[in-house]
Amino acid sequence: MKEALVAIWIPFLGTMLGSACVFFMKGQLKDKVQKVLSGFAGGVMIAASVWSLLIPAMDMSEESGMGKLSFIPASVGLMLGVLFLLLLDKMIPHLHVNEETSEGPKVELQKSTMLILAVALHNIPEGMAVGVTFAGMLSGEANITFMGAMALTIGIAIQNFPEGAIISMPVCAAGLSKKKAFLYGTLSGVVEPLGALLTIWLSHYFVGVMPYLLAFAAGAMIYVVVEELIPESAEGEHSNIGTIGFSIGFVIMMILDVALG
Repeated sequence: MKEALVAIWIPFLGTMLGSACVFFMKGQLKDKVQKVLSGFAGGVMIAASVWSLLIPAMDMSEESGMGKLSFIPASVGLMLGVLFLLLLDKMIPHLHVNEETSEGPKVELQKSTMLILAVALHNIPEGMAVGVTFAGMLSGEANITFMGAMALTIGIAIQNFPEGAIISMPVCAAGLSKKKAFLYGTLSGVVEPLGALLTIWLSHYFVGVMPYLLAFAAGAMIYVVVEELIPESAEGEHSNIGTIGFSIGFVIMMILDVALG
């Protein structure tokens, strides 16, 4: 349990280190770099959704006696996760990271709060995914090892590094000091360990629906990738750069999960 409580903070460390890139920033974040980072983040999240969440959910359902119907909890949970993020997306107005305002492409200072909300929205399913994976490991019923859970945690931390940079650099380019931009980028990741802790705590009351919870987190992550990251990586010219970033992220997370899991 102690190891899990420490491990859930690793993704937050990734966000913080990524946000620190603002101190090395010279000028604006290049469009090509942002496309690669967005694509990379999307690839990591899709691979994590499959190997760290959906497959364990189906394995757990099969072991419980569902046999060939083990896809049902995974399918239902995934769709519920998508619907949850869809509703949250509608309820919380947010600004896409690379969205242009009427005053120009830079993120305006008065839009900083909306930008933080946008990133927090990204991080909710990631925190849930980490929390529910460690909860599955602790329950001993989800066929998830500690190293398997760590693979997801490390993968999300890697994904959070470019995400932190994507947030802090545009905010700095808008006129904020580098220290404040770093603080904003770092704070955007706080929701992850908090969400993971809450998910672990709640999971004790829902051990029987663990496959649904795993798939729910996967659905939420997939929604973020399709709704936010893929459009950001494919917008405008040189969209193939984002595709390359996606492929690299997917392969790295797949290797981590298979090698450590």
